[in-house]
Amino acid sequence: MDFPGLWKHFTIPASALRESTFEEGLGFDGASMRGWQTINESDMVVMPVPETAFLDPFAKDKTLVMICNIQDPLTREDYTRDPRNVARKATNYMKASGICDAAYFGPKIEFFVFDDIRFNQNENSGYYFIESSEGAWNTGRKEDPNLGHKIRYKEGYLHCPPSDSSHDLRSEMMLTMLDCGIEIESHHHEGSTAGQGEIDIRFSTLVEMADSVLKYKYIVKNVARKHNKSATFMPKPLFQDHGS
Repeated sequence: MDFPGLWKHFTIPASALRESTFEEGLGFDGASMRGWQTINESDMVVMPVPETAFLDPFAKDKTLVMICNIQDPLTREDYTRDPRNVARKATNYMKASGICDAAYFGPKIEFFVFDDIRFNQNENSGYYFIESSEGAWNTGRKEDPNLGHKIRYKEGYLHCPPSDSSHDLRSEMMLTMLDCGIEIESHHHEGSTAGQGEIDIRFSTLVEMADSVLKYKYIVKNVARKHNKSATFMPKPLFQDHGS
């Protein structure tokens, strides 16, 4: 994951994954990661963490995913800007300073699933466009037929189908998360119109939860895309309605 929070990956053949890989790591270009290395000190090493392994549910060919730690190739020290290392250091400091013996985190992760999104900004114009068949603004849209049941602004919390048009989509996301090792408590429609949802994951330690959040976002976005929809974790994509 780069400094602003975008998850990154590369793929190797199974034959290239050896016991030595877990000791020596694999090289990559740290200068191409936003906020990381300069071009003259670009070489970095990823160290796969075997206990994070899970099968990618979206890859056409069977693909094993492992989250990695980042190291300096010369000193072999953990990289100070690796978010996973920052989380480990924070946990170690917490214990060493006596703040507490353990800490658990359970973030409330919400998202929107839209049918269509468009935006542009150039020399002579700028706009954004968001569409959702569930949107409150579509009560009069010609849909051949329009069956109604549009969720009104700020009234979507815990709605049932048919108003909750994304129930089955969230169920697929939830089941995929379970297959990938994420502990789930429940899922439901959130307060906003236009497909806002929440899948509640069980609390865990800081590093484990950070790993789970990255998997969570990866799964939500790819299940949505599988159904020709677009998921976003933007904090407030809709004017005058609840944010995430």
